[in-house]
Amino acid sequence: MSTGKRVAEALGAVVGRLPRGGEARPGQIEMAEAVAGALADGGHLVVRAGTGTGKSLGYLVPAVLSKKRVVVATATKALQDQLASKDLPLVAGALAPRLRFAVLKGRSNYLCRQRLREMQASGAAQRLELSGEGSRDRGEPEPSRLGAEARAVAEWASSTGSGDRAELAQEPDPRVWSSFSVGSEECPGASRCPSGGDCFAELARERAAQAQIVVVNLHLLGADLASGGAVLPEHDALVVDEAHELEDVLTRTLGVEIGPGRLRAVALAARAALGPTDRPAAGGRRRGAGDGPGSSGGAEQVLEAAARLEEVISSRAGERLVPGSLGALGEAVELARATLERLGAELRRALDAGTDRAGSGEAAQRLTRVMLAAGHLREQLARLEELEEGEVAWVEDGPRPALEIAPVDVAPVLAEQVFARMPVVLTSATVPAGLAVRLGAEPERVREIDVGSPFAYEQNALLYCAAELPDRRSRDSEAAIVEELACLISAAGGRALALFTSRGAMERAAGALRGRLTHPILVQGEQSKAALLEAFSETPEACLFATMSFWQGVDVPGATLSLVAIDRLPFQRPDDPLAEARRERAGRDAFRTIDLPRAACLLAQGAGRLIRTASDRGVVAVLDPRLARASYRWELVRALPPMRRTRDRSEAEAFLRAIDEEASASDAPARPGAGGGWVAPPAAAAP
Repeated sequence: MSTGKRVAEALGAVVGRLPRGGEARPGQIEMAEAVAGALADGGHLVVRAGTGTGKSLGYLVPAVLSKKRVVVATATKALQDQLASKDLPLVAGALAPRLRFAVLKGRSNYLCRQRLREMQASGAAQRLELSGEGSRDRGEPEPSRLGAEARAVAEWASSTGSGDRAELAQEPDPRVWSSFSVGSEECPGASRCPSGGDCFAELARERAAQAQIVVVNLHLLGADLASGGAVLPEHDALVVDEAHELEDVLTRTLGVEIGPGRLRAVALAARAALGPTDRPAAGGRRRGAGDGPGSSGGAEQVLEAAARLEEVISSRAGERLVPGSLGALGEAVELARATLERLGAELRRALDAGTDRAGSGEAAQRLTRVMLAAGHLREQLARLEELEEGEVAWVEDGPRPALEIAPVDVAPVLAEQVFARMPVVLTSATVPAGLAVRLGAEPERVREIDVGSPFAYEQNALLYCAAELPDRRSRDSEAAIVEELACLISAAGGRALALFTSRGAMERAAGALRGRLTHPILVQGEQSKAALLEAFSETPEACLFATMSFWQGVDVPGATLSLVAIDRLPFQRPDDPLAEARRERAGRDAFRTIDLPRAACLLAQGAGRLIRTASDRGVVAVLDPRLARASYRWELVRALPPMRRTRDRSEAEAFLRAIDEEASASDAPARPGAGGGWVAPPAAAAP
């Protein structure tokens, strides 16, 4: 039997076990056969698999059949859990009942038994001492709630078999969970920990080492690359799902982020580990009984250094940094390094003196963890004055500015540690053309395919480009966009997701439209993301206004969403420090190799929020005339699903009204399909 036929039959057997049964789709079969070929011949494969293809089964089936040990890296821990709880058991049930598969996450995702024992011994689970800067801006949460969450985690700990926090019925407050977990930079290792023999993180690594399929997220893949391969088990092949995020995630994980909050967290942890002291606190006063956990001179100095660093970097937010000319920032960084070094020496003296008053090793473990965390932070601060060739540093703008150091190009690491060693499959609904080569693969070893989507985009979706709007640099542009949104939202009866490239533009548009429209307008920042999506899903006439974090990963099928409006093409800011460094490296080709592929990918991701099931219908409205006029417009259009196109707003409004009328007249939760009674007009002229 040929490999292709074997893969197709296996895929059919798996799909037939779906809850409602089914058949493998042509694109899914094509993908599975291509993945099988890449795993067999050692080449690299890039697969653009549109929404509805079923790409997870398209790579899992051939991976299992290959008998190779395959690491599957996903964009999110949620997708990891989906693969492990749904897709892999389905494949195993149909093809390989004895299949071993495992999910492996970063160490901080697992309960630390040593931290748990320390919490229980000290009674901290009942009183939960908060540390870090979490309460500085958000207001202090009710201690009773935090204590209840801590007790719930402690109770769960007695029954969990994995220690994975994904098992918890409710995601705990980050400060609660941090009291029960450790990060890789503070863990002393199983051999140096009293609880190392039954460590959940080590148990997860052992399971992964024995599995054929290991599911990780992209951040853990990055940690493995940063460590030279010390995190993941040895493997024969790599599959990257949601590969359009690979470069950005690896850029972050191969770099470092240092904010004042990390300094404070180390200082406060040192206070607790070193115990009470009569040393002066910050500001010169002596600590008293009401000051909470113990302190140390070193800890207070680190807190003062954190305050100085915060003051300095706040004035340089968004600025690219050049070693050797940092000025006051360099002085603040050096102060932080020096105080961390002194704190480390103080922790070492306490550890050598054997300050374990309980006699059980718990104090020594706390001291060791803080000492390791302080040492790692000191080393990372040193990188700012010792940037390697190919690295860039800047101050990240935002509510809490932080120092960032990142590689300009992740291709050298991927070329050496991944593409040269094993076959690689990159897949996504919006994977950019040429991605594998740009990330370090040899061109002659790469095959790219587009298996399309089973959804009828030509009948069910319309791309409207507002070609007559003023240039976005014009003073009149925002007023014109508000007018477009008002007309489109009214025609759709609400049911709109409006995506913006800046928070300011979003807030101004929402404010203007709340005075004109009767439809509820939900705005990012006014509630949590989860609460906004729940309210939007349950209120068909509502509109949701959001920025970049909603351009990806938002899945709202059904009658709630028939209009996705995008305020402008999502090009990076000209002054973005990392993009600026990449443009410098690319030279004259910067726009087409750096800016355009990223904008095309993000635009496709935003447009992809519209059609999530075969019965979904609607309009993607791009309110940026450059999509109709710019010389590069076709590269953007080709990145989108194959929708019909128009520049005529009245055509878009007619389409939306028909969908709204049908949805309003029906009690069914899903949007009508292509046969729902509305006759599609002939294809319009291209924008």
